Amino acid sequence: MRTHIFIPEELMKEIDRIAGKRKRSRFIELAIRERLARETLSTALRESVGVLNVVDYPEWESVAKISAWVRSGRKEDDSRLARRMSGRRN
Repeated sequence: MRTHIFIPEELMKEIDRIAGKRKRSRFIELAIRERLARETLSTALRESVGVLNVVDYPEWESVAKISAWVRSGRKEDDSRLARRMSGRRN
């Protein structure tokens, strides 16, 4: 789709310097897509604040408990992987 937008001259000069005149549209498209992705993520983060309650997830109530929870999960993953790998050798 074609559209007409106003871009200040100094901004267009920067775009041309970085992307080149023949690649303006692609550069602007990627910049818009990046901004839209950031805005979408930012909205999702704002909307999810407070969804998880420490009462429901006591393993997340302190940095020490979170670290222990992560270590435990990694240890379980390592054990599962070791069992799988040992089963493949037989």
